[in-house]
This record gives sequence, C-alpha cells and structure tokens, in this order.
Amino acid sequence: MIIKNSVILITGANRGLGLALAQAALKAGAGKVYAAARDPATVDVAGVHPLKLDVTKGADIVAALQSCPDVNIVINNAGIDTSTALMSDDAAASLRSEMEVNVFGLLALSRAFAPTLAKNGGGAIVNILSALSWVNMAKHATYSVTKAAAWSVTNGLRGELAGQKTQVVGVHVGYMETGMTEGIDAPKASPVDVADTVFAAVEAGKDEVLADGTAQHVKAGLGADRGIYLGEPRA
Repeated sequence: MIIKNSVILITGANRGLGLALAQAALKAGAGKVYAAARDPATVDVAGVHPLKLDVTKGADIVAALQSCPDVNIVINNAGIDTSTALMSDDAAASLRSEMEVNVFGLLALSRAFAPTLAKNGGGAIVNILSALSWVNMAKHATYSVTKAAAWSVTNGLRGELAGQKTQVVGVHVGYMETGMTEGIDAPKASPVDVADTVFAAVEAGKDEVLADGTAQHVKAGLGADRGIYLGEPRA
C-alpha cells in the first residue's frame, strides 16, 4: 500500500500519536488526510480535513462514511486509558467505557469502512494497539484487557478481509511521549518516530509493527519457558 496520493482517515488525530500520524501522512505525500476527533475544532494541522467523529456514536460513523467516500487507509488510533486496576471498586465501569472506544469503536469503524476500502481497491486498516496487548499491568489493567481484545479483533479482521485485498496492520508500542503518559517515569518512544515506522511498515506490506524496544522485548518474551505475560513467580 503506497502512502503517496492515498486518502487516509485517522481517528484521535488532534493530539499525541494521532497528530503525529496526520503530520507524517502529509509528509509522505498523502493526497488527502481526514483528521478525525470528537471536537474537530481541536485539530490544528495545516493541510488536513478536520472531521467530527466519536467512534462510539453510530451516527458519527455514518456521517463519516458519507463525507469520506474516497478513503483507502483507515487508522484506528483513538483510545482511552483510565489507569484502573482490576481490583479497583470502579473496575467494571472503567472497563466498559474503555471497551466502547478501544474495541467496539475500532470494530464499528472497521466494519463500516470495509466496503469503501473494497470499492477503492482494498486499501488498509491500521489498528494502534500496545505492548499491553500481551501483558497486563495493574496500573493499566483494564486498558490492557481492551488492547488484548483489540489485538484479537485485528487478527480476525485480517483473515476476514483478505479476500478483498485489505491489508490489516496491528501496531504494538510501549510508552510514548504523549499526554496519556505524563507523570510516568519510563523510557518513551517519540510519536514522530512511531508514525514514520507505521507508514514504512504499511508500504512494506507488513501485518504487524513492533514500533519500539518495549514492544520488541515483550513479543520476544511470549515464547519464554515462563512467558512474560505470567509475571514474576509466586514467592
């Protein structure tokens, strides 16, 4: 899938990685970039087409379909993390709210735009996942659950959309230098570097992107005798 002259829809494009993806798409020569956000007035990138889109609202998705008939790459970047542990009193409520965006929103948008992608030659769906798709951290426990589910959705879509020649890419990354990770003392990847890596992978025809050292380390640990997802042995 070639980025130059392509038409790209990016959700959550008003900040963080979404903003970096919009800028990188323009730099790579995309013909048009729809920069979607719940409030399009918050999109501040010259050269993009701001689009009102809350992925949890069916009416917004229908309106986006009508406004963007020329899309051939959909990037599901919108996501929320409430930093909730599974044993917290509000775990169930937090998980439900995160699932609505991180899983059901991703699935709804992908399903809605799949026929458009088919009509436009197949195109690509890029889902921004996480190294937490494979491990669960107490400080981000419910978020980790949603990313594991989103990873499975991504793999399912890849198989089901192969017949229409749609490339489905799962992007795994650890912490990035964004507002979501403020106050976290850990190595962080640059959103600009991650965005460039994503588009390079799309052009190379890859199905999976390990966008930083953290994602690479976690993926490598899945096959260990004691898989990294099992955590430390009990004392």
